[in-house]
Parts: sequence; C-alpha cells; structure tokens
Amino acid sequence: MGMDRGLIRALSLAFLAGGAAVAFTYRNELDATALATWVAGAGAVAPLLFIMLYALATVLFLPGSVLTLAGGALFGPLWGTLYSLTGATLGAVSAFLIARYLAAGWVQARVESGTGGRVDRLVRGVEAEGWRFVAFTRLVPLVPFNLLNYALGLTRIPLLHYLIASFVFMSPGAFAYTYLGYAGREAVAGGEGLIRNALIVLALLAMVAFLPRLVSRWRQKPMLDIGTLKRRVDTVEGLVLDVRTAADFVGEQGHIAGALNLPLEELAARLGELGEDPEVPIAIVCRTDRRSAKAAALLARQGFVDARVVRGGMTAWLAQGWPVEDCTGSAAADNR
Repeated sequence: MGMDRGLIRALSLAFLAGGAAVAFTYRNELDATALATWVAGAGAVAPLLFIMLYALATVLFLPGSVLTLAGGALFGPLWGTLYSLTGATLGAVSAFLIARYLAAGWVQARVESGTGGRVDRLVRGVEAEGWRFVAFTRLVPLVPFNLLNYALGLTRIPLLHYLIASFVFMSPGAFAYTYLGYAGREAVAGGEGLIRNALIVLALLAMVAFLPRLVSRWRQKPMLDIGTLKRRVDTVEGLVLDVRTAADFVGEQGHIAGALNLPLEELAARLGELGEDPEVPIAIVCRTDRRSAKAAALLARQGFVDARVVRGGMTAWLAQGWPVEDCTGSAAADNR
C-alpha cells in the first residue's frame, strides 16, 4: 500500500512538472486580447470557463496578470474582479493541497526531528503567524504568487485560514488590474469617460504600490522600552541580541551582561547562533536603534516572530546608569 502511494505521488509530481514545462514553453503565446475573444465565444458558460482557466494557470505557474486584465475586458470591473479572484483562489488552494499531499509529511518530519536547519525555523515562523503571514504575502509579494502557493502547502496553516486570507487580501490587487483591463477595453472602443477611467486606474495602481509599505509598518512589532529590557535582563527572559560591531561591543559603551553579539553585517550568515525556536523573544540593541531596525526586518523575513527593537539602545541603557560589561567581561562602573 505504501508503494502504491509513493508511486501515485511520483506520477503526480511528474504530471505536474510536465504540465508546468509545457505551460512555460508556450507562455509567450498567452495574449489577453486573444484569450478574451476565445472565452467570450463560450457564451453563457464563459465565466465558468474563465475561472477554470485561471485556476489551471495558477497551478501551472502561468502569470495571472494577463488573465486578470482579460477578465476586466470581458466582464467589467466588478464581475471581472469576482471571477479573477475566484479563479486565483481556486488555483491557489489547489496548489496548496497538491504540495501538502506530495511533500508536507516529509517536511514536517524534518522539522520535528530538528534536521532541517533554517527551513525548520522558517516553517515554524510561518506557522506561528498563520493567516497573518498569508495576508502579508498576498499584499506584499516577496515571493512569486504561484511558487508561494506550493510553499505554504508545506506548512500546517489551516486550509480554511489560507483560503479566506488569500481571497480577502488578494482583492485590492485583483480589482486594480481588473479595472486596468476594463479601462483598456473602453479606450480601444472609444467609450466615454476615458480621462476618468485613466485617473481611476492611476489611483488604484498607486494604492497597490503603497500597500506594501503600509503593511510592512503595520506588521512591525512595537519597540521595547528600556525599562522592559531591564526587567527581561533581570529575569533572564529571552535573548538580548547586540548588533553593533565587535569593536563597539567591547568599546566605550560596553555591553549588557549576557548579550549575544552578532554584528548586523554578519547576522544573515550567523542566524544559527540564535537557536532553532522562531518564537524566542529577542530584544535587539545597538548604539541607538537604527541598526536594530534593520536587524529586526531581517529576522522577520527569516521567520523569527518576536524580534523587537529596543528604543534608544545602549545609549538609553547607559542614561539609566545600569551596569554594563567591558572588554574583560567584568562589570563597569555606573555610567550615569
């Protein structure tokens, strides 16, 4: 029975790879105008045909932007958005389930055994954020959409959470590109309101371009105040990460006892020294908080879900007169 399941998985993977290869070979022949003409010829079943084509294209790694533009030209801004969103969500869920069936068990076994290294941390970090991670990546496309669908299927994010977050948070981009397709059709047909449509399109595209910055700020963890850091140090809670250079770590300001020094320039290459738990509380310090902010963004991308910048850094710590260690590791005098 195990052999049969393995064979089915191998055949499924081969079929998927073959379909993606064919789709990639002929991707340049995917033309929005020709596609719209062909779908329109289907009559009453055109919406269903369009949704199924969109879902298939998503599974086979074809670009969805062409289809979204075609949806606007075919069905108008509202129905076009609904059909494009439905097709994209159906395709995203299909890819998610394919990945979960083919490889999720293998990935989870590696995560549980602790043999996956950085992959373990990424998977656990994504799972800890759940639907919030899905929402963020739908609004801020750090990873290509089609690839992300398969990658998320390797995690334990609940299917329903994935489906709802995908549908809701893909909506702004879908509406913007659908309206662009609709406006293009109206312009070619010489319809009224050309200037109005152009202004609406520009406003929508500006909104889509601004969303990643807005969402990135919303997703950032609030800074830790210096008093909270002192309580953490006193109770040995979490990790204090000092991202100054090695020279600054043992230099004039000294460092907080027990702090781990990973200079910002070396942080990406030394993430393993932070341990394998993506949920460990990490307080990040530098001279003030500028380098710390860059470090926090890097750690968030690597799956650490509780990495927070200490407001004011070592400057704020020293202003309170709290002890630090010098280059010998011994406690320095009051610095107030």
